[in-house]
Amino acid sequence: MNIREAITDTLEQCGIDEIGFLDYKYVREINTRLISREGFTPRSVIMFLVPYYAGATENLSVYAAGPDYHTVIKRITDRVISAITECRPEASAKGFGDHSPIDERHAALLAGLGILGKNGLIINRTYGSYVFIGDIITDISAEEMECDLPKETELCEDCGRCREACPTGILRGESSECLSAITQTKGELSDGQIALMKKYDTCWGCDICSAVCPYNRSVRMTPVEDFYEGRISRLTKDAVEAMSEGEFSSRAFAWRGRKTVLRNLEYLYGGDNGENKT
Repeated sequence: MNIREAITDTLEQCGIDEIGFLDYKYVREINTRLISREGFTPRSVIMFLVPYYAGATENLSVYAAGPDYHTVIKRITDRVISAITECRPEASAKGFGDHSPIDERHAALLAGLGILGKNGLIINRTYGSYVFIGDIITDISAEEMECDLPKETELCEDCGRCREACPTGILRGESSECLSAITQTKGELSDGQIALMKKYDTCWGCDICSAVCPYNRSVRMTPVEDFYEGRISRLTKDAVEAMSEGEFSSRAFAWRGRKTVLRNLEYLYGGDNGENKT
């Protein structure tokens, strides 16, 4: 088994079937410090998508219903790097996801893993826009990795539905903030921001532009088992307050702190626990 086959096989064992291999010279570096401190010269990059749709949610974004995706991506990249080391003990590799030395969206498009939506999201033909991007940078030559030629960027059909449905109008150029960012803002929110959260009943994130996208009508459920574990389709104050520090910190919505999530729930439901809102 060659190195590319070993990597592909390992990713498929993790439930990952959207994979691309690129010569590093084609990617766009955005944070050279992250790779320079690893002490090797990057020559190839493995790009992959991590589908996360495991069912609909109510008052939080789908991506936040399961475990923190950073943990899931790291688990996958660690397995792949172990496979690389087993095949090529002399090789160096480093995995990334969300915080990478390269423009991950640009690289995923070059790898042919999806098209670019007008909302700025990668849209995969199988899993829609409910995907995270992972990458593993290596010092294995593009020739040995049997890298693919970069693909031309494809754009969505521009039906306009995401722009029309956008709650704040940022996709129409009418605002500088999105609803998802509002829910993740620390401190006090303005009356207008709170009104938006109440109108769309969201205490964390926003999936509206994805929900109305035609490419997401028949998305396949994720084959990555991690995203089915401990799913939360609706957040309540009681549930958040009952979480141990370890459980809370294992969630994607934890990065802004428990106080921020509880504040949002208070804005939405006041003294009510919010269990039966529609």
